[in-house]
Amino acid sequence: MKNFRFLATASCLIVLFALAGCGVYSFTGVAITAETLSIQQFYNDADGGPPDLAQTFTNKITDYYQANTNLALIQDDGELQLEGAVTGYRLTPVAPSAASGDFESTAQLTRLTITVQVTYINTEDDSFNFENKSFSFYSDFDNSQSLTAIEAQLIEEIYDQIILDIFNASVANW
Repeated sequence: MKNFRFLATASCLIVLFALAGCGVYSFTGVAITAETLSIQQFYNDADGGPPDLAQTFTNKITDYYQANTNLALIQDDGELQLEGAVTGYRLTPVAPSAASGDFESTAQLTRLTITVQVTYINTEDDSFNFENKSFSFYSDFDNSQSLTAIEAQLIEEIYDQIILDIFNASVANW
């Protein structure tokens, strides 16, 4: 019985490795037949935020696609193409609390929301294309913290989720 389980497990592993090696399936769930990707420099069209907001996003999304696909990154005219802009950087108060000793209320938390607008072109199958699609995410922080002290961390958290959403909408087809 142990030999049967071993053979069954070994057979399953061989099949999985064979599927992963053929380039049609990967363990991230991404089925891509394209070989090239071009990501244009995203530009900053947001009011506020650090001046390198768009450059940081471009670098992070490029790194993510390179780490999670076998696509060759080329300058222009890839079989898959991404471009867009950071269009929103907004701070809004959330979770009001009563101020001590009077009837005024103040916000206990502030929400940083970032929006990125993306155009995706798949030259192999235009049914997957989307134009100027907005992706947005937020992170809340306590008002006792200085935004300048935690801004880079918040932006990274928000960008990680936005990039995952873009990846799923484009090459993962979710």
